Amino acid sequence: MSKEPVVLLPRLQQLLTQTGENIRLARLRRRLSAARVAERAAISRNTLHAIEQGSATVSMGGYLQVLFVLGLEKTILALAADDALGRKLQDAELVVSARAPKQSLNE
Repeated sequence: MSKEPVVLLPRLQQLLTQTGENIRLARLRRRLSAARVAERAAISRNTLHAIEQGSATVSMGGYLQVLFVLGLEKTILALAADDALGRKLQDAELVVSARAPKQSLNE
């Protein structure tokens, strides 16, 4: 059973490739072998290689396992943390009423 290839826009593939390269460099800086990281992350060495190549077919869980082994798991929290566009869109839909709503006597 082979997986369907994931087709990404070139700029998205470039971001994923850079992420894989950053993970590989972090592993090398820590002087950890690929076999050791794969073992600690409970993934195959081939999966680790795919992560370091920026493969789109590896689950986010696989990426997160490797980040955990490298002590970088909290960096994933930076994803979409500063959503300036989303905040602007949210603020644009806020309706500011001129007066406060009337309170009912039953409350």
